[in-house]
Amino acid sequence: MQHPIDPMRIDLPSVRKPVAEDGAKVWELVQACKPLDENSMYCNLLQSDHFAGTCCLAELSQEMVGWVSAYVLPNDPETLFVWQVAVAENARGRGLGSMMLQSILRRPQCKDVNRLQTTITADNNASWSLFRRFASFQDSQMDIQPYYTQALHFQERHKTENLVTIPLTRQQALAA
Repeated sequence: MQHPIDPMRIDLPSVRKPVAEDGAKVWELVQACKPLDENSMYCNLLQSDHFAGTCCLAELSQEMVGWVSAYVLPNDPETLFVWQVAVAENARGRGLGSMMLQSILRRPQCKDVNRLQTTITADNNASWSLFRRFASFQDSQMDIQPYYTQALHFQERHKTENLVTIPLTRQQALAA
């Protein structure tokens, strides 16, 4: 994104932990990032507050342009589950999703994490691209299995969510 005063200067994104006051803007960003499932504003508020240590937002020229919601699985402290990745249209193609994931993995809350999991529908090309690049950066492979199925779990109201697991072979380097 060009700098508003100096068009020759390119602003770089910054990433940070969210705070509760970010919840409404996170909700607005997710609404604008189709085909993401829309959560309630209250859900995004709780994520920004209760799960701030494993969530991340990105800003560009003081505008929120990226969001990752994630959490360490309660029954498996070695797994970070990524719930949602949202990147505003004007900030796509900059590696922002990977930057936010790496930021989360460097935090103390992820010190024991050695794998990342997420679910992706077959038609979500942006997510497949992001996680393929992320696995490649990790010198790793993606294990893909149907997880929440259209028939059994969603009663035909939502497409099957495939569970993607990426071993984090470079996790020690990220945490350093």
